[in-house]
Amino acid sequence: MNRHCAGKNNDLLITIKDIEIANERFKKAKSGLLPEVGLSIASSNSIPSDNSLNGLTASQFLGTNNLDNYTAALSVSWEADIWGKVKNQKREALAQYLQTQEARKGVQTMLVAGIATGYYNLLMLDFQLDIARKNLALYDSTLNIVRLQYASAMTSSLAVQQTEAQQLVAAQLVPKLEQAITEQENALSVLIGIAPQAIPRTGKLDLLQMPEQIGVGLPADMLSRRPDVKSAELELNAASARIGLAKAYMYPSLTISAQGGLNSLKASNWFNLPSSLFGVVAGGIAQPLLQKRALRTQYNVAKLQREQAVYQFRESVLTAYQEVADALVSVDKLGKQQVIAQARVDKLQVATSNAGMLFKNGMANYLEVLTAQGNALSGELELAAIRRAQLTAVIDLYRSLGGGWN
Repeated sequence: MNRHCAGKNNDLLITIKDIEIANERFKKAKSGLLPEVGLSIASSNSIPSDNSLNGLTASQFLGTNNLDNYTAALSVSWEADIWGKVKNQKREALAQYLQTQEARKGVQTMLVAGIATGYYNLLMLDFQLDIARKNLALYDSTLNIVRLQYASAMTSSLAVQQTEAQQLVAAQLVPKLEQAITEQENALSVLIGIAPQAIPRTGKLDLLQMPEQIGVGLPADMLSRRPDVKSAELELNAASARIGLAKAYMYPSLTISAQGGLNSLKASNWFNLPSSLFGVVAGGIAQPLLQKRALRTQYNVAKLQREQAVYQFRESVLTAYQEVADALVSVDKLGKQQVIAQARVDKLQVATSNAGMLFKNGMANYLEVLTAQGNALSGELELAAIRRAQLTAVIDLYRSLGGGWN
C-alpha cells in the first residue's frame, strides 16, 4: 500500500484547510500593532441655494453657484495598545492556530491507526480464509471416505448426510470470508482517498512479530503528545487571553489619526503646490459608557469559559490515562490468551490427525472425526482473531499515546 495515499483522505484535507484559515487569522492578529492606512480620491459637485450662506458666498467670490470639490487624501490611524488588547488578540489567535495543528495531528494519528487496523483485519481474514479452505479440503476427504464406507455397507446413509452437512458448513464459510475481505478492501480504499479496489498485502498474520517490549508505567509527560490533551491546554491559553481582551475593552482607548492630501475647488488648481495641500492631526480618548454592562457581561463570560476550559483539560488528561491503561491491559492479557489459544490449536490439530488415521483404520466413527475437525476449525479461527486483537491493542496504545511510545 502506498504510504502517501493517506494524504488523499478527505478529513485530513479538510483539517489542513482549517490550519490555513487559522494561519490567516493569526497573521491578521499579528498586524494589530501596525497603523491603519487608507487612500481616498473623491470629487463632488453641489449647487447651493441662492438664499443660503454658501450660495451667497460662492456667487460673491467665485461668480458661480456651481461648486466643484476635488480631494485626494491619505489617512493614518493608530490605536495605542495600552491595556494589552492587541497582545491578547495575538495570544488567542496563536492558541487557535496551534489548536488546528493539533487537530491535524489528531486526524493523522486516527488515520494511521484506522489504516493499520483495517490492514491487520485484512490479514486476519486472509488467514481465516486459508484455514477455511484447508478445512474444506479435509471435509471433502472425510466425505469421500464416508461415501466409500456407505457403498461398502460399512455405515449408514445418516453418516453420509451428516458429513455432507458439515462439509457445506465449511464451504459456506469461504464465500462469507471472501465477501468480508472485499468489503474491508473497499473500506480501506475509501479511508486513504482512492476508489474501491484490491489492497496489496506484504505479509501474513502468523508471521507478524509483536513488539518485544512495551513500557509499562509510561511517564506522564508522554500524555502531552496526545493532540486532544494539547488542544485542551491550548484552549485554556486562549480562554485566558479572552479574559485579558474582554478586560481591555472596558478601559479607554487612545487613538491618534492624521490625514493629508490635496484639495481644490477647481480641477486645474488641484496640483498647484503648496496651495492645494491640507493636513489634519487628531488624538482622542474614548471611554465606553453605555456599553459598560455589556462589557462587564463579556468579561464575566470569559472568566466562566476559562473555568470550563480548566475542567475540559482535566477531563482530557483523565481520559488519556484511562485509554492508555486499557490499551496496556489489552496488550498484556491478549498475549496470554494467544499462548493458551495456540496450545489449544496444537492439541486440536493433533487430535484431528489422530481421528483421521483411526477412522481410516476403522477404529473411530465419523462423528468423532467431524467433532475433531469442527473443534480444530473453531480453534484456528479464534486464534487468528486473537492475533488480530493483539495487533489492534498495540495500535490502540499507539493512538492513546498520541502517536507512539518511543
